[in-house]
Amino acid sequence: MFHSVYRALLIGLLFTPAVFPVASASEVSGSSSARVLKLNVSPNGHPPYTIVEKDDRFRGIVWDVTTVICGRLGYQLEALKVPRKRVDSMLTDGMIDATPRAKEWTEEPDNFVFTIPIVQVSEVFFSRAERAFEYFSPADLESMTVLTHLGYKYPNIRDMFTSGKAKRFDVPKDQDIFRFLMHGDDFDVAVSDRLVGQWMIRKNGWQGQFHISKQPLTDVGLRLMLRPDMAAFVSQYNEELGKMKDSGELESILAAYR
Repeated sequence: MFHSVYRALLIGLLFTPAVFPVASASEVSGSSSARVLKLNVSPNGHPPYTIVEKDDRFRGIVWDVTTVICGRLGYQLEALKVPRKRVDSMLTDGMIDATPRAKEWTEEPDNFVFTIPIVQVSEVFFSRAERAFEYFSPADLESMTVLTHLGYKYPNIRDMFTSGKAKRFDVPKDQDIFRFLMHGDDFDVAVSDRLVGQWMIRKNGWQGQFHISKQPLTDVGLRLMLRPDMAAFVSQYNEELGKMKDSGELESILAAYR
């Protein structure tokens, strides 16, 4: 679902839109002229941030939060499935309005406007519960085989891999990373987004099988990235998001996906 989504090598060159109206224009604004926010959810989503159901309905942390805020601001929310390579250009061209993104994952962040963070994305180390691993520095990985995401760079621990002090084993899918760690004796730890891992554990009934390191490898804020002409909307979004944080409403949404 963003070291996770946005450093991955995604496949697909075709733009396939899928639209699910959260509420009708009349329900949102009391008129037939409701404004629309077109949000990229990625072709396959990225749970638990954006989740694409089989019937092309949508949910997830970013989707749920933005649904609430759009309703309060008088916007109708539409989901579009856009391959990663086309997202920035489609934002610039006005074909979509927003996408989940961290500033740190964007080559030219000054070309866009960002909301305040919706949620923190922390890359952590998962290990089997009976072999709990805590991370403090790259040297802690010496002699280990680390399950990693295919296409991710991991600059903070890259020297351990290039020097041969640790070995990386690339896996393309989040779920497979945890299956390999759980059933493969050749693997010591796995690097994954904390919330992605918690979602996978909950979804598959793997509670008690894994230990999660306390110290993250990386920690960034996941935001909405929008077209530069949407600064006024960003201010309104930020205000409503702040209210959700203060009231505990945001925490309730997060808890549903942990």
